Amino acid sequence: MTTLNLLSAGAAQGLVKALEARFAAETGATLNARFGAVGAMKELLDGGAPCDVIILTAKMIGDLGLAGTALGRVRTGVAVKAGHAKPDVGTPDALRAALLAADGVYFPDPERATAGIHFAGVMQHLGVNEALRPHWRTFPNGATAMRELAAAGSARPIGCTQVTEIRYTPGVELVGLLPREFELATVYTAAPAKAAADPALAARFVALLAGADTQALRAQGGFED
Repeated sequence: MTTLNLLSAGAAQGLVKALEARFAAETGATLNARFGAVGAMKELLDGGAPCDVIILTAKMIGDLGLAGTALGRVRTGVAVKAGHAKPDVGTPDALRAALLAADGVYFPDPERATAGIHFAGVMQHLGVNEALRPHWRTFPNGATAMRELAAAGSARPIGCTQVTEIRYTPGVELVGLLPREFELATVYTAAPAKAAADPALAARFVALLAGADTQALRAQGGFED
């Protein structure tokens, strides 16, 4: 059976997983997918990891000289455990208060993950970095951060990552987007890798991810046109 190797930003994990069975049924191919922070995925690619399809930010795909297809724009939002009260996060002051009231702050890698880097900057701008640092709960990617938020046993945990990772994680709920002053919207792009073992199969999976017949699925998960 043919295996398609995929390196993907965590923001697209839910979309890839949702289409995995369909792709297998249509092609007979299985996916060997690895997800993580965009920086970590590029490091794997640069290190020679097997890769037929890669999903990164549009800029990174362009920098790699690949012909990619946009999946859509993903915004960054705030999440709480399902069933917990949803604080106001619509203004910088409201977000500051919500963060200071939390007893655990869940977010992706503040050095290599797009949302994690940005959110660390937001906390710095709000002047709460040092106060919150003992409560930081950081993980390699947003999907893992959200799974850990869903499993948190504390009373007032909160999290921040890209909306796709929030919406595709059972047990967490989207509170709202970051305030307009701190908005982060990232365009993700899928492309066949230069070293793809079967370029036609790789292109077929990219077409499935970005196609018109899966647009509703992308929108449901948080990708915007």
